[in-house]
Amino acid sequence: MSTPITIEAIDDESAAWISEQAKRRGIAPESLVLEMIHKSIEAERHRSEAVFDDLDALAGTWNEEEAAEFLDAVRDFEQVDERLWQ
Repeated sequence: MSTPITIEAIDDESAAWISEQAKRRGIAPESLVLEMIHKSIEAERHRSEAVFDDLDALAGTWNEEEAAEFLDAVRDFEQVDERLWQ
């Protein structure tokens, strides 16, 4: 069973883009929006189910001396060269 959803106050630029894309593909604007919603939901499901464990073997393996050595080695990267931001 489908549930009707109304989208109010869509900006003119987005509405025009949807209309143009639907016309180009030969489908109704509502069909295009529904397709976009389904794709977005599917992408979000994959993103929320993704497990990132590629660096787990490194997490928490440094002792205090190694951590201090690393922080000392990257300290220069914390300095901002103001000339680059002009």
